[in-house]
Amino acid sequence: MKYSRATNYALHTMVYLTLTEKGKAVGVEQLAKIQDLSSTYLSKILTKLVKAGLIESTPGVKGGYSIVKHSHDISFLDVIYAIEGKTNLFSCSLEHEEEKSGECLIENVMLDAERKMRDELAEKYLKDIAKEIEKKKNIYKKR
Repeated sequence: MKYSRATNYALHTMVYLTLTEKGKAVGVEQLAKIQDLSSTYLSKILTKLVKAGLIESTPGVKGGYSIVKHSHDISFLDVIYAIEGKTNLFSCSLEHEEEKSGECLIENVMLDAERKMRDELAEKYLKDIAKEIEKKKNIYKKR
């Protein structure tokens, strides 16, 4: 299984925004620089996140992007759906005899696995990763 690079960048961006002080917007240039991306490419990703209602865009000189919901409400699956959509990863080609009857046994296995993965990702929240990052930062500050 493989998600697009856009999903990778979206997850990293969302965790960064979760760590950002509430009420503070972060500009696209800063977000792009952190991940070594072009701001044009990241803008397309941010647009999808805005459309999904996960972040908001504030125009102006001090504008940028910020988390809309509380970070404890945003799961990994929310971000993945915003970028990838809600389609299944696998669909049956119906080439085998037993599959011509309308039931694809292979698809049943694959869809069950996808459901389990979705359930797992729905239980993983951005705030949990942000907490881990903060802990690691505090460990290094004490040294």
